[in-house]
Amino acid sequence: MDTFDDPRLTAMGLLAEVYAGLSAKSAATFAAVKLSEVDFETLIRLARSPERRLRMSDLAAQTSLSTSGITRVVDRLEREGLVERHACATDRRASFAVLSAAGAERLERVLPRHIEDIETWFTGLLTPEELDAFLATLRRIRDVVRPCATAGVQQRVEAS
Repeated sequence: MDTFDDPRLTAMGLLAEVYAGLSAKSAATFAAVKLSEVDFETLIRLARSPERRLRMSDLAAQTSLSTSGITRVVDRLEREGLVERHACATDRRASFAVLSAAGAERLERVLPRHIEDIETWFTGLLTPEELDAFLATLRRIRDVVRPCATAGVQQRVEAS
């Protein structure tokens, strides 16, 4: 086999191409409500978290951003009224990013179109069985390469 035709290289290349293509397809939807992809990712992670809040460190771990990067994003979203910061009662060094009512409203405005985009360009191309297998595979890989991506999820499990 030719070294350059290794299927592992093909898998990585296809994954990168799919991600870039899906990001490009979503850009106009996010721009219509004045959100970037990073803004959306931050807001949706807060919306899907217990009490619609995460410690800043957990939010950084769940996103593709460093701690300082997520701080800058949250600062901007806070200035826009989409996120609030709350002090942590048990750790003075920590704070929570909390989705505001305005942030939830902005998400509610973009979600129908975003879900339509996802259905058109991604999940709608798969059968339900393929989607289930794909999600299980992605979670298995994610849990190895980014175990910190589920930071704060334990709170959700313990609260149930």
